[in-house]
Amino acid sequence: MVRHLKITVEGKIYDVVVEDVTEGSSGASLYPTPGSMAALRTAAPVEAAPATPAPAQPPAGGGSDDKMAPLGGVIVEVVAKVGDAVKAGDKVLVIEAMKMKTVVSAHKDGKVTNVHVKVGDAVDAGQPLLSIA
Repeated sequence: MVRHLKITVEGKIYDVVVEDVTEGSSGASLYPTPGSMAALRTAAPVEAAPATPAPAQPPAGGGSDDKMAPLGGVIVEVVAKVGDAVKAGDKVLVIEAMKMKTVVSAHKDGKVTNVHVKVGDAVDAGQPLLSIA
């Protein structure tokens, strides 16, 4: 069924023609009937574009000297510096994820030999944060 309507938008008047396509008006439906989409599912497959090589991944750390990120997030505080002596459980940095701050502690006693991140860096879970020897 076709209807002529007058619509006002931001003070401007528009004459529009609207066709009612709901069930019962003209037999057409807004939703596909069961089985009507089968032709789309059985269409010939489209040839895939050639695969592009994946970007090189940074070398995985994870040695016994490396403290790994427990979760992905952003570094908001780095407490430990190269040369600092730390004990297992000492706070070495803070990661923020989803507005929650997580304190990262030293995993063993020793001396910080390398800090792989700085404030503002985004990190993934399992990424090396610092090394303690």
